[in-house]
Amino acid sequence: MKYSVLLFGVLWGFLSNGQNTVCLSIENNPNTNVSGLSPFTKYVNVLDCFSVYAESTISDAKVLHAAAVAAELLDNDENGFVDDPALKSALQSSDALIPIFSQENSSTENQFFTQYNGEGAAAVLYNNEMDPNQTGFWGSDATVEEVIHVINAIGHTSIYPNAFSIEPNSSLMSEAMDVARGGQFLTVPNQYPINAWYHYDDQTCDYGCMAIEYMYWSIVSWMGILDDPSTCNGIANEWEPCSPSLFESTDILMHALITDPQYQLPQLAPNGNYCPQNNGISIENNDSQSIVYPNTANEIIHITNIKGETKIIVKDATGKKVHENTAYKTDYQLNVSKFSPGIYHISLEREITSEVIKIIVY
Repeated sequence: MKYSVLLFGVLWGFLSNGQNTVCLSIENNPNTNVSGLSPFTKYVNVLDCFSVYAESTISDAKVLHAAAVAAELLDNDENGFVDDPALKSALQSSDALIPIFSQENSSTENQFFTQYNGEGAAAVLYNNEMDPNQTGFWGSDATVEEVIHVINAIGHTSIYPNAFSIEPNSSLMSEAMDVARGGQFLTVPNQYPINAWYHYDDQTCDYGCMAIEYMYWSIVSWMGILDDPSTCNGIANEWEPCSPSLFESTDILMHALITDPQYQLPQLAPNGNYCPQNNGISIENNDSQSIVYPNTANEIIHITNIKGETKIIVKDATGKKVHENTAYKTDYQLNVSKFSPGIYHISLEREITSEVIKIIVY
């Protein structure tokens, strides 16, 4: 039998900042020769398909916070790989990025907007709208919103146009948004119909802009990021179904779209921590490694290539054991339909070896 040990920290930089643990590294800007990017001094490569650029005055904690949020959204099961290869390819080809500026109208921002001519920027962040201790919390941390905008605008709308194209009458999402707004409005109406639950009123936001905002509201509502009374009240003038249950029952079309497994949209809210499981200490028996699929599910998860008596233990994110059984056959079906949504770890324990695999239940 052949064993391999992968030691934590060999491949990644490491920062533990307060509550946040981020296994990503800040580097010097490698693209100072690219028009518009030269003023940035800090850089993070996120999963080889997304870049974070920041001014020198931005704290390392905030730079890594943006990188961690991007990584969590792209690798929602946190196994060290982008969940959707097609999305990774699209982001790579456009050099997707998020710039972080010290303040509005800084010299770096002015240079970026006047000189950058790439296709990878769809949103920006400012120092005063980031808070690593309140990831995605409305009014405190805009990181989740702006990073989602980039991933959706550069990635999902291009690789799945039938689902997420932002032009009128072009996609399932445009159809759903017209229902959510109480009709199809190419510009902001003077007053939305009383039955509308999405009523964005920024006059500078055209139909495509409205669609990108709609996609963001839908995703974070389903993730539960907005589900508290203060946030619900604060955003009610723009968006009403702020809780997962309310979103599911109100916006039936969009809920079905963003939870469709074929599009592999993130289902779990980022928390600012990213340290992929496969970068921890693990011992694997290469001759009998099991296969678990799908790693995101709401009914049945299959565990195959089980060799020999194997104890299967499932724990939730708090470490509470929610399932235990012993498998003797090569295939095992794990029913997760009664599990609460969240991240779980499946431990496969044999006499000599063990494996731990992360799954997501939605």
